Amino acid sequence: MQDRPEPAPDGALDGLLAVLFDLDGVVTPTAEVHMRAWRRLFEAFLEDRSTAPYTDEDYFQHIDGRPRYEGVAALLDSRSIALPLGDPSDAPDAETVCGLGNRKNAVFAEILRTEGVAPYPGSLLLLARLAAQGTPCAIVSSSRNAVAVLGAAGLGERFALVVDGQTAVAKGLAGKPAPDTYLYAARRLGVAPGRAAVIEDAVSGVAAGAAGEFGLVVGVDRGVGAGALLAAGADVVVTDLAELVAPAETPAESAESVEPGRG
Repeated sequence: MQDRPEPAPDGALDGLLAVLFDLDGVVTPTAEVHMRAWRRLFEAFLEDRSTAPYTDEDYFQHIDGRPRYEGVAALLDSRSIALPLGDPSDAPDAETVCGLGNRKNAVFAEILRTEGVAPYPGSLLLLARLAAQGTPCAIVSSSRNAVAVLGAAGLGERFALVVDGQTAVAKGLAGKPAPDTYLYAARRLGVAPGRAAVIEDAVSGVAAGAAGEFGLVVGVDRGVGAGALLAAGADVVVTDLAELVAPAETPAESAESVEPGRG
């Protein structure tokens, strides 16, 4: 398996009728905010337990791309810690899977409120290109905070559709790596999966795109590794979405048409 991604082919997205983006780590660096929130949660939770301390590798192995409660359960299982599932209405201080998940969400919201989030410049360039072409775009995220994150980033009006963790619960859709949320988004946009692209930075999300037989699955290597993304089913791996924008499209021209907060 190759260790470095090959350059993205020119016109990789040409001919596709819609582009479905994961949010965290693809459009905005909220994966970093999530990582800090998970670290604060589990460093404190595991501190007084006879088990291995929490590391960033735990995030990539057990949490990244999963719905929040599934991520909590996977991390606890890796430490052989048994807690009751509880209920999504559990208070953040409850010693349940749902309670821990809600505690993490409270930490995340506080970091987002105090520190904010800015979109990746390369992602703005790609959004500008797709807007100019009239290609509809959707967000497909496991997070229940997607709308808040888009608002904080000034991108609330930039996507035709947002399918998030709340949508998945309401519609009974299985989370990634199952393809259900992506297939639902494609149906809502009226586009066959084979004519749409999925752009993901998580192994579970790439696997969801591959399982859904989408026309193109782009992996964005923000740290998980190109080899892991390719093994999960990515057709091409980039390190920045600007690589999918034609060189002739200058940053000034592209960024201006999709500047955050306009519209």
